[in-house]
Amino acid sequence: MEILKNRKTLQDFVERQKEMGKRIGFAPTMGALHKGHLSLYEAARKENDLVISSIFVNPTQFNNAEDLEKYPRDVERDILILENSGLVDAVYIPQVEDIYPEKTESQHYDYDGLENEMEGKSRPGHFDGVGTVVEELFRQVTPDNAYFGEKDFQQLAIIRKMVEKKQLPVKITGVSIYRAESGLALSSRNQRLSEERREDSKIIYEILVSVNRWFKLKSIAEIKEKVKEILSTQSGMELEYFMIADENTLKETETVEDSKSYRAFIVVNVDGVRLIDNMHVG
Repeated sequence: MEILKNRKTLQDFVERQKEMGKRIGFAPTMGALHKGHLSLYEAARKENDLVISSIFVNPTQFNNAEDLEKYPRDVERDILILENSGLVDAVYIPQVEDIYPEKTESQHYDYDGLENEMEGKSRPGHFDGVGTVVEELFRQVTPDNAYFGEKDFQQLAIIRKMVEKKQLPVKITGVSIYRAESGLALSSRNQRLSEERREDSKIIYEILVSVNRWFKLKSIAEIKEKVKEILSTQSGMELEYFMIADENTLKETETVEDSKSYRAFIVVNVDGVRLIDNMHVG
């Protein structure tokens, strides 16, 4: 596996691969890799001649300097995971100046309102940071296909919108959420939970499974009350939000139309660790 530590080595590598006519699959990460990330590379391996990863903790998508400081970093461990997986041909580990050569600041994007829903309400500017780093990585890596997990469903929708608006020649593929045996969605944040609390947090997945069952039987208002009720009995867990939204617009809905697709979204703080999850319903 090639380890590409700056923009020049990346571009030289990509140029050689393109000259050989290789089809490139790409999945950017912020490191702290786990099996959920590897599922992206498994998907990429099936559809491409060459698979590239990137590891870059993007400063412009953090609203809170403390969150940026706390974000887990262990590049040597991440490289070992990628090498042992046998799924990745090269990993790009840029420096800040490779992504932000002048100022470390975001561009402004119009995502047709997707950025104002859910996470956007409490994290102003977050999706400008996401769009900036992903667009720059796409322009440097020039992949044919790029892969993102559905756990961050809003981010996936926003990247699709950015690619559409910027007319970038890359196909975006969403990959199903990778879950632990308990059902808990794998996340780098799970490392901050004790083993016992990770086990307790399976209640989040169990709630979503129940929501999917209730979707045809109860009103959305009744479902929301049930979710609040269940989490109110869980020690050390605080519901930040739960909603059912239109999958295309991400707007919360209180009524169901047969012609639309819906997804349940939930954010729970477990001992101060923010866990997000979602599930298609209906």
